[in-house]
Amino acid sequence: MEIQDIIWLDVFVEKIWRKHRVLIEEVEETLYGSPEIRFIEKGDVKGENVYAAMGRSRAGRYIITFFSERQMIAHWSLAQGI
Repeated sequence: MEIQDIIWLDVFVEKIWRKHRVLIEEVEETLYGSPEIRFIEKGDVKGENVYAAMGRSRAGRYIITFFSERQMIAHWSLAQGI
């Protein structure tokens, strides 16, 4: 799977910073880099399965981003031990 475009929902942008102190740019660096992507589970909506993308930002932070094929749903930074 290759990520070509990201649709950000405001509620997640705010949460990512507030809870995890991760910048959107760091997430995008990870997703547009060469993340390891794994299937997690079938989504509630047909065709919108949940995946995890694991990689590092340019600053070296380990980032895991959970997403569906249409929207981000959650993520955290392993560098902060969360």
